[in-house]
Amino acid sequence: MLVVTTNDLPGHRVQEVLGEVFGLTVRSRHLGSQIGAGLKSLVGGELRGLTKTLVETRNQAMERLVEQARARGANAVLSFRFDVTEAADVGTEVCAYGTAVVVARE
Repeated sequence: MLVVTTNDLPGHRVQEVLGEVFGLTVRSRHLGSQIGAGLKSLVGGELRGLTKTLVETRNQAMERLVEQARARGANAVLSFRFDVTEAADVGTEVCAYGTAVVVARE
């Protein structure tokens, strides 16, 4: 499955637009990591635990997007984006979205 942030795919022709697809996940905050992140923010530096969690969360959202696109018969997703928001002060919502299409090489 080709997943790109562009609106077209060089060297390919869009044969069919199947519509919007998305993958969504919400992760709750772990109290221990929040305390550690709070302490780390006082001295500066990367919050490795939170970085790891965010990468895993984004990957899960993207996997769900790809599953939805495949279920519709797509072989590519164009205009791929992530949206990240706070979810009711208890977690982080990550949504991966784009347009499912069928493409063919030119």
